Amino acid sequence: MSETIDKKLLAILVCPVSKAPLVYDRDNSELVCPASGLAYPIRDGIPVMLESEARQISLEEKEKYS
Repeated sequence: MSETIDKKLLAILVCPVSKAPLVYDRDNSELVCPASGLAYPIRDGIPVMLESEARQISLEEKEKYS
């Protein structure tokens, strides 16, 4: 199931690790930070902005979002 995120919310959210902007990945229901190489899950429409919950993205994914 693909989550959606409000564009206004996306505009103000930043990566808690790098403080860089995030990219919304609708297919994986994640907010991706190419700068830190982390992807934060979106659960029930709510971004989980915890480093402990994020997954490390691959080099290919990093290049895709950069």
